[in-house]
Amino acid sequence: MFAYMRKLRTARNDEGASAVEYGLLVAAIAAVILIVVFALGGAIKSVFGKTCSVVSSGASVAGSCAG
Repeated sequence: MFAYMRKLRTARNDEGASAVEYGLLVAAIAAVILIVVFALGGAIKSVFGKTCSVVSSGASVAGSCAG
């Protein structure tokens, strides 16, 4: 019985990840990126808007912060 189990254990062929596993990994990473972008999008837009206002108030060339 032990010899048979040892043979089964050594006969497995797990050489690496398949394309399906890589696809799932890519989909999970994309989902995390989307969640972060939507969660932090408003805050980041606000920070860039404030930065643009400060830079254009101190600049000698007239510009527009409208995106």
